[in-house]
Amino acid sequence: MGVKNLWDILESCKKTLPLHLLQNKRVCIDLSCWMVQLQNVNKTHCAMTSKLYLQCLFHRLRALIALNCSLIFVTDGSIPSIKLSTYRRRLNVGSGVNVEERNHKKVPSLQRNMGSEFSCMVKEAKSLGSALGIPCLDGVEEAEAQCALLNSESLCDACFTSDSDAFLFGARTVYRDICLGEGGYVVCYEMADIERKLGFGRNSLITLALLLGGDYSQGVYGLGQESACQIVKSVGDSAVLQQIASEGLSFVKNKKVSKKQGRSLTENHEADANGTELNLQRNEFLHVINAYLKPKCHPPDSDAVYRVLAVYLFNRNQLQQICAQFFDWSPEKTDEYILPKIAERDLRRYANLRSTSSKLGVKVPMDEMPVKCPISSIVKQRKLQGRDCFEVSWEEMHGLKASVVPADLIESACPEKILEFQERRAQGKKRNQCRRPKKLGTVPSIDEIGVKLQKLLLDIENESKTTDAASLSGGWSILEKTDDLAQADLTNNELNLKYECEAASLSGGWSILEKTGDITQADLTKELNLKGELESEAGRMTAVGCSSAAPSRSETEVIDLLSPSPLRAHDVSKCQAKCIEIIELSESENEISPDHARKARELRSFIATIKDIDP
Repeated sequence: MGVKNLWDILESCKKTLPLHLLQNKRVCIDLSCWMVQLQNVNKTHCAMTSKLYLQCLFHRLRALIALNCSLIFVTDGSIPSIKLSTYRRRLNVGSGVNVEERNHKKVPSLQRNMGSEFSCMVKEAKSLGSALGIPCLDGVEEAEAQCALLNSESLCDACFTSDSDAFLFGARTVYRDICLGEGGYVVCYEMADIERKLGFGRNSLITLALLLGGDYSQGVYGLGQESACQIVKSVGDSAVLQQIASEGLSFVKNKKVSKKQGRSLTENHEADANGTELNLQRNEFLHVINAYLKPKCHPPDSDAVYRVLAVYLFNRNQLQQICAQFFDWSPEKTDEYILPKIAERDLRRYANLRSTSSKLGVKVPMDEMPVKCPISSIVKQRKLQGRDCFEVSWEEMHGLKASVVPADLIESACPEKILEFQERRAQGKKRNQCRRPKKLGTVPSIDEIGVKLQKLLLDIENESKTTDAASLSGGWSILEKTDDLAQADLTNNELNLKYECEAASLSGGWSILEKTGDITQADLTKELNLKGELESEAGRMTAVGCSSAAPSRSETEVIDLLSPSPLRAHDVSKCQAKCIEIIELSESENEISPDHARKARELRSFIATIKDIDP
């Protein structure tokens, strides 16, 4: 709790700071305050057995670890004797204060119940922190008092607590709340802002605790926060405690207040003289003041404080066991949560070391640093939640191969790695530009097929006038020659007609044969499979155009089914109008020119390729 209504009085001094401003700071944590916050969250959402409060604590810690925050847990010790009455009221044990409790020197502090449910929660939190390398300082009495002492002695940069009386114990910077996630922040109060904006120093805040009430006092009945602030400001921070110590409540009574408030305070003062417990006697003021100015804590130079200021390593195996026990997590899931944060923390420590050496005027190259850079290389550039990042590979990071870290962190830690990455990427782009692109299996268009066929046909036509008819037919068909079939010379007109019909069919595109008249692709396919029609076509052409029969051949030649088939007589008649030239046939196969054979092979090869194209 702290001081009644003090957070409202300090509202104008509240600041919301981005979470990343906590990087490289040492922070004390009032563990009891955090566990109270997380316990309320747990009760709101599920039963205590689910350990949701411990999971929330784990995620808070890993976020601060990634920022290279050196954390120190501080726990409560015994309950101060001056706080016993307040403690009993909160537990509903009783609200009265006996005579012995008025004399705080005779009443010892009360040991806390270490077997309670809340104490067990604190033990679990301490074990989790120990696995993460977070030390714990068990306080003598109040945890916020121990945190404030470390902060005032500059042994830590700030303290996390929700008890407003941390300022009364001497704290300079207090973080009241923390929010994680995108746009994470902390709610911060600084004593310098309180002094500048409100004019309240530590003595003034202690006086407000006496007037308004808190853990150590019940306050003055009928006095509001605005009146209390006016009274304290009228006296001043330097003299206010001395005046209270010397005058007691008469100090308050003599101040200019409203008529109603003055009557109320006078009545309370008179009631106090009769033994009423609503106001404090002069000696009780002194006990409260002394409790705030001289709390029972571990001294700054004690061994207990030195131990928690040391650097502790996180225990991976212990953390995996705790997460398996409390959260039912596998070791892989635990590593996935914590190892990237540990790696980022080590990188921040490395960056902090280089930054400190640069400030001292010593610029050490990365290769000559006494500590090895934890980054092996930069893999690629990334953007995470609108923030520039890099995916990096790590050196010996508990088995962690790669993770994503902010670009500005790498810029401060090892800018040389960024230059290496940029040079490597530039060389890769240059190689890609010089490398010829692979030819994709593109299908030629119908126009391209027609042009190439026309060119090949013209080349064959120029060579065909001096070649044998059987060799010429290698581009369209090869007639099967048997012992009974005599080779004959076709007449010039008929051979020219056959050639022109074949040319007309080839100029049609991927199917090679033009679909005109009665000639269809189905007919041509059927003719390719009918060997008998090939023989009958050969016999017909021989009977019409042969003037002399060639000697019979004893060897049978192979029919090239990939070549166009001969056309029937009625198909030939339809193509007579297209005849252009007369092709003269040679008398012998021995007159085949090598160039003609090459052209014929090219035509066969091209026809075979375009037949593989799907229609």
